[in-house]
Amino acid sequence: MRYQDMDQSALQAELTRIRAEYEALRAKNLKLNLTRGKPETAQLALSDGLFRTVDDGDFLSDGIDARNYGELAGLPACRALFADILFCKPEEVVCGNNASLNLMYDLIAKAYTHGLKNSRQPWSKEPKIKFLCPFPGYDRHFNVSKSFGMELVPVPLHADGPDMDMVEELVKDPAVKGMWCVPKYSNPDGYVYPLSTCKRIAALAPAAPDFALMWDNAYVVHTFDGEDPAFPDIIGLCREAGRPDLVYEFASTSKVTFAGAGISCMAASEDNIKYVLSLMKFQTIGPNKVNELMHVRFLKDRATTLKHMQKHAAIMKPKFELVCDMLAREIEPLSIASWNRPKGGYFVSLNAMPGTAKRTIALCKDAGVAMTAAGATYPGGVDPQDTNLRIAPSYPPLKEVETAMTVFCTCLKLAALEKLLEA
Repeated sequence: MRYQDMDQSALQAELTRIRAEYEALRAKNLKLNLTRGKPETAQLALSDGLFRTVDDGDFLSDGIDARNYGELAGLPACRALFADILFCKPEEVVCGNNASLNLMYDLIAKAYTHGLKNSRQPWSKEPKIKFLCPFPGYDRHFNVSKSFGMELVPVPLHADGPDMDMVEELVKDPAVKGMWCVPKYSNPDGYVYPLSTCKRIAALAPAAPDFALMWDNAYVVHTFDGEDPAFPDIIGLCREAGRPDLVYEFASTSKVTFAGAGISCMAASEDNIKYVLSLMKFQTIGPNKVNELMHVRFLKDRATTLKHMQKHAAIMKPKFELVCDMLAREIEPLSIASWNRPKGGYFVSLNAMPGTAKRTIALCKDAGVAMTAAGATYPGGVDPQDTNLRIAPSYPPLKEVETAMTVFCTCLKLAALEKLLEA
């Protein structure tokens, strides 16, 4: 029976039963972690062949010795690899080291110290900076903006992307300098923006001439259920819409090869790339090109990369099926939460009964299961309804995911029953 349909005595009896189950789980002294979307050890091992790609002692790529200084934008072959994956042009790509987040932060920092290509002045001299933050979203994106003192402007994220009516109205404010997006398998909901939304975003006409669409395509090849859906080239869409400088796209191999030793990229219009490189030349003599060379030889092209990702999918899919199946069995009949069953990415986003998310996380912690903090997926870490929870099942072995989800479902029930009995 749905919890909302139970009378007080039935709710109290159910609370007694679930609390006993919870105490039995708490007595096991578990130490499980579902906090971050990290690849598990078996996924990392899929890329150990990287190390053997330079066993022959050949470090040349297009006549360039990867061991030496230079090539500020990365090896041409590495730029071409990312261009193939993102459907853009090699000239529109700059390669970085393992973390695309570093490239994102660095671009915002450059905007503050020097301004972007179309800036009238550095952002640090602007009276106020606002950034659009579709929610639920990626906490690290929001924290980048927050760390520079920006005003975070919440924008609801739906299955078809950000609320575009709201976005089109908000960008009329010249203080709005950009928007964060995870367009394919969004963090945490796992939504994929349809082409119609991508075109609408590309056609935005912001009042700020240096508006930066931060297009974090982190999961561009991370399908684990079914065929990988082709995703549009946002740079090309912006060019077609007459807004070539609107977007900065980011991607990496952090969850393709080695999370701690992958490669990353920023893609943008050729003019934007030239401008960014003009600032970078004072910052660095170049990225780790030996690592780039190993990745180029290992991943080769988009087709080979997708075949490699099928091996990841074989590890990831059972975990996500387990999570969603357990939610369907344990939670769905009670009508105390809703969630999306993703086909890719690294998370399951769940909306619990309003006013119960923080309590659920606290109960999980007390029972030995660490979860992402309630509210982390909202700008500023504030979820007004106290409802959204992010589940990250990728890192623990399957058996541990099952145990953790048993605890999670029990805590979700317990928090809901407590809330209903308060009324």
